[in-house]
This record gives sequence, C-alpha cells and structure tokens, in this order.
Amino acid sequence: MRYELFYWPSIQGRGEFIRLALEEAGADYLDVARERGRGRGVAAMMQLLRGSTLARPPFAPPFLKAGQLLIAQTANILQHLGPRLRLTPQAEASRLWAHQLQLTVEDLIVEVHATHHPLSSDLYYYEQKAAARRRARYFTGQRAPQFLHYFEGMLTGNQTGVAYMLGRRLSYIDLSMFQIVEGLRYAFPKMMARLEPEVPALIELHARIAQRPNIAAYLASPRRIPFNEDDIFRHYPELEKGRS
Repeated sequence: MRYELFYWPSIQGRGEFIRLALEEAGADYLDVARERGRGRGVAAMMQLLRGSTLARPPFAPPFLKAGQLLIAQTANILQHLGPRLRLTPQAEASRLWAHQLQLTVEDLIVEVHATHHPLSSDLYYYEQKAAARRRARYFTGQRAPQFLHYFEGMLTGNQTGVAYMLGRRLSYIDLSMFQIVEGLRYAFPKMMARLEPEVPALIELHARIAQRPNIAAYLASPRRIPFNEDDIFRHYPELEKGRS
C-alpha cells in the first residue's frame, strides 16, 4: 500500500512521529504537502480539510490516507500503522500499552508548545515572552523531568533485559522517544545537559535509534526537515536564562 501523509511542509511538528515510523519501516509513502503537481502541495491538503463531502473529516493535520481510510491524530495514526508496519506486537494488551505511551507523548508535546505560546496560538512569541519565560521555568524545572523520568522508568522496568519500550522488539514508541530527546536537546540544551545523566537508558535508546540504517539514512536526507522556530520544539535562549 502507498500511504499519503498530510502535514505542514516546513516543520517537523506532530507529523514527524509518523514520518519516523514510515521511514523505519521502509514504507511507500508520499508527503503530500511537500510535493508539487496536481493533487499535491498545501492546497491539496487544505482542500481535504475543508471538504464538505467527507463523512469523517479531520480537524487538523497530520492525517493519513491509507486506502479508503482517512485517519487523523498522531497517536491514532500510529495505532493504525503499528501492526501493519510491524512496529507493535499483535497482542491487544501491548498495542493498547503502546497507544497509552504515545498519548503521554502527546501530553508532553502540549507542554512543550506552551513554553513559547502559553497564552494563545494567535499571538506571536514576542507578544507573550514574559509568560513564556515563566512557563518555561516550570517546564524545565518540573514537568520535563517528570515526563523523562516516567519514560525512563517504563523503559528500564519492562522486565525483558532488552532496552525497548515494549519489550524485545522495536516499536513506534521507541521512535517517538528518539524524537522527544532530539527535540528537547534542540529547544532546551541546558536542561538536557542537566537531565540526561538521570535518564541514561533513554539516552542510550536514542543513540541506538539514530544508528538504525533506515533512520540514519532519513536523518541524512533532505526529507528530514531541520528544527526551526516555527515548529513545536523551538530554541529561544532566554527561556533557559539562569538555568544550567
């Protein structure tokens, strides 16, 4: 099957978690909004979003076209792709656990976004910098450590002797852990320098994911969009001022 991914063409954002799964699996997919031509580009994505004929329209990107299905929400898309890309076990309990962990990742993403847009997405960052500094202090001091320590505990406590989140085999949640570490290193390098010694298994997992052939090839390719200040993970040095 050829999948069609619909997401903003200039950022990693929430769509990157899906891209990583598709790339790791070597899946045949089209990143529609990044393509040119008829039925491609942002216009094609927006046409689907605004289409009045869809019985189950998505609220926002990312969404995925898989055959006759149009699936929205990152965690929901990954839950669908997991068994099809061999990135989750077949057992229902394991698939639900993966979905639960991915939903927790989504909670973390909301917290990250709030560090630079704590008041409103309709305001520019510079219009809410004072609130952003306050929110970032809370995030780097309390919330990020809570999330990272939780994921570290789930990784080291899986009773398998193999450092994957679900057990003995790689899953999409491992790829999501890679992206979380990458993003936090970009956005809050001082915080990560402080916290990484406290989550060694998570950092080691990140390193192993980066070395996987398909992921390494993807990271080195133009398909991997660089982090930037239009994205979820943004680096504003003033948000770490006074912390180390």
